[in-house]
Parts: sequence; structure tokens; C-alpha cells
Amino acid sequence: MPDPSILPVDEERRIAALYRYAVLDTPRDGTFDRITQIAARIFDVPIAIVSLVDQDRIWFKSYHGVDVPQIGRDPGLCASAILGREAWIVTEANVDPRTLTNPLVAGAFGLRFYAGVPLRTHDGFNLGTLCVIDREPREVTPAEIAQLEDLAGVVMEHMELRLATRRTTERMAVIQREVDHRLVSNLNTLSLMLMMQQDMVVDLLARHQLRDAASRISAIADLHRAFLTTGWGGPDNPAPERVAGLTYLRRLCAKLAEMLDGRIEVGGTEIILHPLQVQSIGLIVHELAMNALKHGARRVAITLSAAGRGRHELIVADDGPGLPPGFDPQDDHAGIGMSIVTAMSEQLEGELAFGPSDKGGARFAISFPATLSVR
Repeated sequence: MPDPSILPVDEERRIAALYRYAVLDTPRDGTFDRITQIAARIFDVPIAIVSLVDQDRIWFKSYHGVDVPQIGRDPGLCASAILGREAWIVTEANVDPRTLTNPLVAGAFGLRFYAGVPLRTHDGFNLGTLCVIDREPREVTPAEIAQLEDLAGVVMEHMELRLATRRTTERMAVIQREVDHRLVSNLNTLSLMLMMQQDMVVDLLARHQLRDAASRISAIADLHRAFLTTGWGGPDNPAPERVAGLTYLRRLCAKLAEMLDGRIEVGGTEIILHPLQVQSIGLIVHELAMNALKHGARRVAITLSAAGRGRHELIVADDGPGLPPGFDPQDDHAGIGMSIVTAMSEQLEGELAFGPSDKGGARFAISFPATLSVR
């Protein structure tokens, strides 16, 4: 436990404010590192630190000139600097009664000069300090202190920005989750309505088209539900930034094989994809697998792999009757399924190729960039 004499009167609320920013034990940040470099250069000292005073330790978000990521919460330096609003200046630490017993002063480190400015939140809590340190005694000017205060302000502005960004992301995740679940619910409702409608239609072709449309809409709902429930993003983040593509395909195709009563094999190498890429790939695989099994294929083989030179490749091959003569996936007679395959290939910014498989059936290959362009 830290010395009670260095605990602020509002320590419990101050700690809560510190944890609110979720900065402790996070990786190095270039913005904070640049600030400590600038502070060291302004004061012409070897060491500058962005410190955060936790319950029983002082953790360094950025440290220039030292290799230690944290120290104990001992009196005299950062732990004492957060007690007030003004800069905490120690010009000769080995004779200053405030710092005589601090391990950094009394021990081998040999600290002699310390200047720290509190990192103060918008609601008045001192989280830590921006401080500069030297092993030689020295004086500071009001102008230097003003510059250190300005840099401490920049540190807090960056921390406030991080907090605001995180809260916005969390709010957007809640909204996205609600939209996703409503979308699945609405798609299922639409599919059910189409199935009910086809029971009332006499024309056989119209009945077939309604049943086919209902099946496709239901499949899209299943694809979206599978993406939401795979667990990569956790229950509070259903749309992860990156997705393991091969793992997703294996889970998806297990569901498809059960739904379509066919054999679907998945192989290749694990590659990490953008969620939009995964959703496009899922729709392509569904359409091609469903079409193959519907037309007599007994087996569908799906391969997802890195093709080199910044590209990936998706291959769907079957052992069915093969493609008809003059097949063109963009022809109106190719059907709605091929329209979806073509559209999703374009969404992937990919190149679609097709022809016979080595089993005599059809083979489709989509080569697409590993990185999806942001449009």
C-alpha cells in the first residue's frame, strides 16, 4: 500500500477516472513517445516520462531515456506531484527533504532533478504527470515550465480523444448489433411470406421462382447469422475488424452441407480477411455449392488460399455434369445465382474464371486482392 500522506483526498474517484481512460498496460504509442522526446529536447535532459499513478504503482505510458516500464508509488516525485495543480519542481533532490527517501534519489539511479506537470482531466482529476529528469542538479525557467505545461495539455487532449473514439466505437457496435439482428429477423420474415405466397400460386414456374427466392433469402439470413454467432468478435463486438477466412468457411460449409444434404469439403490455408470480404465469399460459396448439388453433383470442393503477390484465391469445384456449352455467368439465362456470384466477385475486386474441373464438373476460381480498397 502507498504512503497515506501521498493519497489525494478524492483517491477513489481519481482511480476510477484513471481506469475510465483504459490506458494502463497498453502498448507504446507514437504520439506519447514524440511528446517525451520533445520534452527531453526542450529541457536538454536525458529522461522524460508520461507517468500514470495507479493504486500501488506508477506506470509509464511513454519513457524516453530509461528502460523501466513502471516503478513503485513512492513519495517525492510523480506520486507527490499529483497532489496539486501546479508543476512539481525538485532542483536538488539529494538535499530536498521531499525526495531524500525516494529510491530513485537515494539509490543507484542517482536522480537529482525532477520537473513534473500533472496530467489533469477535464473533470479535475490528476492521473499522472509529464515529467523530465536529470542526474545533475539544475534550475528551470518559467518559460520552460510553461512549455512543459503545454505538452502535458497535449497529452491529455490525446487521451481525451482516445476515450471519445472508444466510446463512439462502442456506441456504434451497439447500433450495428441491433441493425444486424433486425436484418436477420426481417429476412426470415420475408422468406416466410414468399413461401406462403408460393402455396397460393397455381402457375408451376411462378411457384418455383417464389420458392427459389425464399430459399435464397433464407440462406442470406443464415449466412448473416453465422457471421454474427461465430464468436470472433465476442458478444459485444459482432463485427470484428479481421476474420479468419478458412475457419469461417469451414463453419459455414458445415451448415450448408446439412441444409443442402450434400458433401462439401473445405481446404487451403488460413488467411485473415476483412469482414466484407468474408461476407462476399460466403455468398459466392453458397450460390455455387447450392447450384452444383441441385444439378447432380455429389461432392463440392472449396479451397481458400494465399496466391502470392498480394492476392488470395477462392476455388469452388464439383463433380457434377459440368457447365453447358457457351456458358456465360453474366448472361441473363445464367440465373440469379450467377448474378450474385458475379456481383460478389466484383465486390471482392476479383477476377472470375471458370471451366471444367478435374472431376468432369464445373470449376470456378476467383482471384482477389488481399487488401480490400476502402471506397
